[in-house]
Amino acid sequence: MNTLTETQNRNQPMLQLLGSVCRDRVFIAMVLMSILLALIDLPQLSISLLFTLEALWEMLPFFALAIGIAAIAKATSADTLIAKAFSGNPVRATILAALVGAISPFCSCGVIPLIAAMLGAGVPLAPVMAFWIASPIMDPEMFILTAAGIGFNFALAKTIAAMAMGLMAGLSILLIQRYGGLESPLRAELTGCCDSGCSVSTRKAVLWKFWQEPERIETFRAESVAIGVFLGKWLTLAFFLESLMLAYVSSDWIAGYVGTDNPFAIPLAAVVGAPSYLNGYAAIPLISGLIEIGMTPGAAMAFITAGAVSSIPAAIAVWALVKKPVFLLYLALGLTGAMIAGFVYQLSGGVI
Repeated sequence: MNTLTETQNRNQPMLQLLGSVCRDRVFIAMVLMSILLALIDLPQLSISLLFTLEALWEMLPFFALAIGIAAIAKATSADTLIAKAFSGNPVRATILAALVGAISPFCSCGVIPLIAAMLGAGVPLAPVMAFWIASPIMDPEMFILTAAGIGFNFALAKTIAAMAMGLMAGLSILLIQRYGGLESPLRAELTGCCDSGCSVSTRKAVLWKFWQEPERIETFRAESVAIGVFLGKWLTLAFFLESLMLAYVSSDWIAGYVGTDNPFAIPLAAVVGAPSYLNGYAAIPLISGLIEIGMTPGAAMAFITAGAVSSIPAAIAVWALVKKPVFLLYLALGLTGAMIAGFVYQLSGGVI
């Protein structure tokens, strides 16, 4: 009898984990979509699953690094230093975040763990949003490849657009918060991972050798698991949906709507580009090809910047991370900023 009881006690955590997985809405959505896809297009199911696994595998080193940094920052209490770096004068912090974001090597999905850590550490939403919007649009390697694939002027304009869009987003948040809006942006599932110690003023002193204290080791483990599981499941769903978009949405169809010179080319390009997965280097040859078949320079700029900020995978990850008002504002700022960038680039004649 004792042996049976001990076995049940050992299996209890695993049973609880399986139970929570089976009740998870993301898991249920993945199962239902897989069943539906198997019924209507069985070959595509294996393609989509393989695509999802490959995408997760390719992103794993960056994802693990980002989660590790976030967990170490929490365990050592170094996240208070991050918070202090973007504290102080809110306008200056927002400008700094936009400039740093425009040269940081994060894609729209890879930046999510870092954003979660920054918000959890008490970094104000304004500089976080500035960094969030600017980061996926451009980085040094992207600049070189864009200059080679599309043109130096386009790469330079895209870099300026990244900084300007981030700055516009951050300053917009400051304006809204001045009137008492957008308090506590994180969803409850993540704020639960961040205890009362999230307040910068109440956190423990920084201890880089966090493994010397059992409590900090447990903090590192709990933070790694919480962020990894929570964001990992949403990214899995995001990449699965991306595979469906690539399979069923033709680039020729996109070009047919935004590839002609008309008064609505730029806003239409931003609207079409917003859900498109264009935060990777594959966007460069695609945009180059669209320009060759008639897309205007302004429409191309709106298309690529909107897709970089609010592609379907990124939007799903953001939805999982923040409350609905912040999510909707994130989409609105990304779309508006992309349109403005497109109009400005068009008026400049494609020359900066």
